Amino acid sequence: MSAILLPLLALAQPELPPTDAELPAEEVKGEPAWEEEPPPVDPEIIDGRRRPDYTGPLPGPVTQDNEGAVRAPPPEAFPTDQIPIPDRWRLIESLGLAKEKWWDPYNQNTYKGDRPINPDKVPWLPIEGHDWFFVVNAVSDTVIEPRTFPIPVGVQTTEDPDRVDVFGDKLSTVFAQTFIVGAALLKGSTNFKPPDVEYRVTLAFNMNYVDVPERRVLFVEPSKPSHRFDHFVGVQELFFDYHFRNVSTRYDFDSVRIGIQPFQSDFRGFLFNDQQLGVRFFGTRDNNRFQYNLAAFWRLEKDTNSGLNAVLQTPRDDFLFVANVYRQDFLIPALTSQITVAYNRNREGDDIQIDDNGFPVRPALLGDLRGRDYDVVYLGYNADGRIGRINVTASAYAALGEDRNSFFTSEPTDIRAFFGAAELSYDKDWMRFRLSGAYASGDSDPYDNVDTGFDAVFENPVFAGADTSYWIRQTIPFAGGGRAVSVNGRNGILNSLRSSKEQGQSNFNNPGLMLVGAGADFDLTPEFRLSANANHLWFENTATLETLRNEGSIPKDIGWDLSAAAIWRPKATQNIVARLSAAALVPGAGFKDLFTSLGGPSHYYSILANVILTY
Repeated sequence: MSAILLPLLALAQPELPPTDAELPAEEVKGEPAWEEEPPPVDPEIIDGRRRPDYTGPLPGPVTQDNEGAVRAPPPEAFPTDQIPIPDRWRLIESLGLAKEKWWDPYNQNTYKGDRPINPDKVPWLPIEGHDWFFVVNAVSDTVIEPRTFPIPVGVQTTEDPDRVDVFGDKLSTVFAQTFIVGAALLKGSTNFKPPDVEYRVTLAFNMNYVDVPERRVLFVEPSKPSHRFDHFVGVQELFFDYHFRNVSTRYDFDSVRIGIQPFQSDFRGFLFNDQQLGVRFFGTRDNNRFQYNLAAFWRLEKDTNSGLNAVLQTPRDDFLFVANVYRQDFLIPALTSQITVAYNRNREGDDIQIDDNGFPVRPALLGDLRGRDYDVVYLGYNADGRIGRINVTASAYAALGEDRNSFFTSEPTDIRAFFGAAELSYDKDWMRFRLSGAYASGDSDPYDNVDTGFDAVFENPVFAGADTSYWIRQTIPFAGGGRAVSVNGRNGILNSLRSSKEQGQSNFNNPGLMLVGAGADFDLTPEFRLSANANHLWFENTATLETLRNEGSIPKDIGWDLSAAAIWRPKATQNIVARLSAAALVPGAGFKDLFTSLGGPSHYYSILANVILTY
C-alpha cells in the first residue's frame, strides 16, 4: 500500500525552489532568478514630512586637532565699555521695536520705571550702576458736587431776614481741583524682586470753592460771606524705604520705611486709612502667604478745607502704634485672615486748637467743653477672600481703654466699644451683587463710668457704596446739641459726634450706627460700569443725642440712603476715569426729629461729577 501512496504524495506536493546548495555558484552570488529585488527606501522628505519608520545613518564623530590651544578668557577679562551689548530693557529699542516718548504712559518709558536710568546722562545724581529706576506720576482730580443737607440759620445774622427757623435753605455747591505730583527713585531689579532702596515724594495742590446759603457755616465771623475760595499745598508722601534682606528664593523680605507714608490698617479702611509721619517695619514669609507690619505714627495736623497734611504746623500729641499679621488660606482655603492690635495714645487734653475758619476743633464744644486725654487699644480680626462662589470681606474690632475726662461727668471713664462689618458678593458673568451690614455700638448711659460708643482713629472705608453713598459722602452738622460738631464725618460711616474727622479727637460718647444694605455692579463693557446701592441706617442708641439735645425721646431711624453711579474708562485703564453719581437720603423718624428744615421734612440729595486723569 505504501508503494502506491508514495508516488501520489509526490505528485500532490508543490515544487519547491532549489536551495543554495542546489544552485550553481554564479546564481548564489547574484540575484535569484525567480524573484526581483524591491526598490530601495527613499529617505527624502515627502510633502514636508519624513517617511515613517526610517532612521538614517548617524553622522560620524567630529574630531578636532588643535594643538597648543588655551581656554577662552572669562567675561571679566573683557572691558565692559567696549562691548556694545544693550541691557534687557533697551534691547527692544535696539531692535527697532519701540521708540520712547516721555509723554506716553502706555509704552516703554524711562519716566515710569520701565528702564533703568543712564548714570552718564544724570551725573548730578548720587547713583552708580545700571539698576536705578526713576518713576514719576501725576494725577488731576476734578470734583463738582451740588448737594443739600440741613444748614443751620446763623445766630447773629442771616443771608435772608425772612428765615426765622432753625434750619434754612439746604442747597450747597462744592468745586474742588487737586493736582498730585509724585516722584520715586528706586534701586534694584524691579521686575523680579522688591527694590533694595526707594526714595519717594508726593505733593498735592488743592483749590476748592464752596457756596452755602447761610453765614457762619464756612466762617465763624458773621461778617464774612457765605462762600469761600481756598487753596493749599500738602506733602502726602516723603519717605525712605530700605530693603534689609531677602529670606527665600521667592523674594520674601524684611524692609523698613521711614517718613510720611500711606498706611491702611485693614482691608477696607475701617480703623485707620491715612498718610502720616511714621516708621514701619514690614515683610513677607512663605512665598508671600504670610505678611506682617510693625508701625508707629506721629499724626500730623491737617489743613481744614482740603484735608491735606500741614507739615509746617507742629505735629499733634497723638500717636498710633500698630501690629498686624496676614495669613492666606487661614481658617479655610481662599480666605486671607488678619489680626490687628493697635494702640492710640492721645495727650491733647490741654491743647486748644482753632481751625483755619475760626471754629474750635480741640476740645470739641460738647458737654463741659473740657479737653480730654485717652488711651485706647483696638483688637481686631479682618478677613478677605471667598467661600465657594461667595466673595467675603469682614471686620470686627473691640476698643478698650480709658478716657481721662468724660465731657458729661468730668470724670475718668472706661472705654468698652465694639464694631463689626461684613460684605458678601456674588459674581454672575459681568454682574456682581452685594449685601452689606455694619454695627457700631452706641453709648447707652452718658453719665455712667463706661463709654460704649465706638469710634475709629481715622476711617476712610470702601464699603456700602463708599463715597457714592449720601451718608458716607456728606457731613451732617449736629446743630442744637453742640457747636461746630457734626453727627458723622466726610468719607466715613461712623456717627462719632466729632468736631472734625481730620483735626478732632476720637469720641466714645456717641449714638453708634446700624446699617443694612444691598447693591450691584454691572460691567456693561470693559470701559463702562453701572453701580447701584441702597442702605438703611439707624442710630444704635440715642441716649447721647437726647442728653445733648435735652429731648426726652429721639427715634433711632435715620432713613434710606439710595445711590447710583456710572463709571467710564475710555481706554479700559485707570489713566482716564470719569464718574457721575447721584445719591438721596429719604429721612426716617430720627433724622426728621433732629433736622426739621424750613418748609417741613424733605429728601436730601447729592450729585458728584468726578474726572481723574493719571500719568
